Amino acid sequence: MPTNEAKLETRCLSSLAKVFADEELKDELYERGSALANETYSFQVAYRSRELRKSIRIRIESGLKNVILVRSVGLAPSEYPYPSNGDGHILRTTPGLYPDPLYPLDASGLSAPPNQWRSVWITVELDGSVQEGLHPVRIIFETETGEMLGEALFELEVIPAFLPEQKLIHTEWFHTDCLAVYYGVDVFSEAHWQRIDQFLQTAVKHGMNMILTPLFTPPLDTAVGGERPTVQLVDVERTDGTYRFGFDKLQRWVELCSRRGMRYFEFSHFFTQWGAKHAPKIVARENGEIRKIFGWETEAAGEDYTRFLDQFLPALVGFIREHGLEERCYFHISDEPHTEHLESYRLASAIVRKHLSGYPIIDALSDYAFYEKGLVQRPIPASNHIEPFIENRVEPLWTYYCVSQYKDVSNRFFAMPSARNRVIGLQLYKFGVTGFLHWGYNFWFTQYSRRAIDPFRVTDAGCAFPSGDPFVVYPGEDGPIESLRLEVFYEALQDLRALQLLESRIGREAVIRVLEEGLNEPLTFRNYPRDAGWLLSVRERVNRFIRKHGGETAES
Repeated sequence: MPTNEAKLETRCLSSLAKVFADEELKDELYERGSALANETYSFQVAYRSRELRKSIRIRIESGLKNVILVRSVGLAPSEYPYPSNGDGHILRTTPGLYPDPLYPLDASGLSAPPNQWRSVWITVELDGSVQEGLHPVRIIFETETGEMLGEALFELEVIPAFLPEQKLIHTEWFHTDCLAVYYGVDVFSEAHWQRIDQFLQTAVKHGMNMILTPLFTPPLDTAVGGERPTVQLVDVERTDGTYRFGFDKLQRWVELCSRRGMRYFEFSHFFTQWGAKHAPKIVARENGEIRKIFGWETEAAGEDYTRFLDQFLPALVGFIREHGLEERCYFHISDEPHTEHLESYRLASAIVRKHLSGYPIIDALSDYAFYEKGLVQRPIPASNHIEPFIENRVEPLWTYYCVSQYKDVSNRFFAMPSARNRVIGLQLYKFGVTGFLHWGYNFWFTQYSRRAIDPFRVTDAGCAFPSGDPFVVYPGEDGPIESLRLEVFYEALQDLRALQLLESRIGREAVIRVLEEGLNEPLTFRNYPRDAGWLLSVRERVNRFIRKHGGETAES
């Protein structure tokens, strides 16, 4: 709402808007939406002042006040926003400041630099206790003394239906070493366990139900010959070629993750990335000293490492069975092997699989030949290479994206519109995807883990990956600071669950018709309407059908 020159102008926007400080608002007014009774719903209020204002306070007037969280959308720098050969489905390619971190409001309040649009992020965390119907939310901007500067009004309809439990298996690689390095704490010290717990809770809250578990230091994004900080949950002792294993830290990890709601354990890779040619870094106690016994100098299929795995894997399986984890554990061989690595992957896989019969082995790869030759039973193809896996009806079907998926398909770089982030929920539903993987929950190193970075200053892993690829959480002094990209991706997961709920009431074929209503061609991972309005309208349409068929089931 426009006000006089000394005050604020405001505009309600959807969660899919990105408000840049150096340009006019491009998104239309969005001041009404709907949500299911246990859903997390977000929207924004953009604001601008003609003169510098500080210590702005936000006051909420609403019956929903007790379930509303208000945060400030901060700006993060990007030197490398987008590849030069990308597609046109982006907001901008210029280096600069991009809206991303969601800062809690503190005693100092908000600032409004002159003639710059900024925004606040309003999260309504519905918990099933709110009465159905339309709920107005009045957002009031005030001075320290209570003088009104501006206001906005949003209306949220709460629908009397509940999202079902998430079925999708979802992992964002949890980099335990990055937590220790950034916060300056010893690995697996009590201070480190506290940080792990904080970031674990944020992960679970946002739909992550599988966690990368570092049995040994994960051989991921590591320069050949280089090392990442040692994060090894399994204690190893070697005496004359015989190994003993201690699982105390692993047990603590499992108990903590289980207590916080983590369902699945994704054990770290047994061989190096991009070829499965070497062993990961493993340290052991030998002759009273802790030293590295395997690493880049170790041949993957060599006698020494094979002997180690032949002793370790049966011991690990024993731990799994002792703690009743048989249905909760997944394993990796090597990340992102290519066609030229077929033989080395085959040899590595054979060593591991003879001990892990019946346990799922998953790996990110995009060459169908690995699956066709029986080298991996549960492939995770990239979203831009998933077509042959869909055509051949691979089940269970997983997918992932990372730095390379920047043409046509969904992703979540700073430079991309948020609708491109959220649309994946609809795609996961249509193609019956079982699991989704991403490599960067909190990767706060440069590429190949050569050095640590400050994520508030470096968002592209040292000009290696477009900003938004390496992480979705920032390391705040008091714990995780979430990003709008994390929140929007969670909205995608909620869209998926809403579609599954509707399917239980009207059947899958009918849901697909609702989803694709008005489209000129079927929805795929590459083909989908690019505008946020379409995506928002689809979800509202789904909600209307859920409300309409509240008493019906798929059978009826």
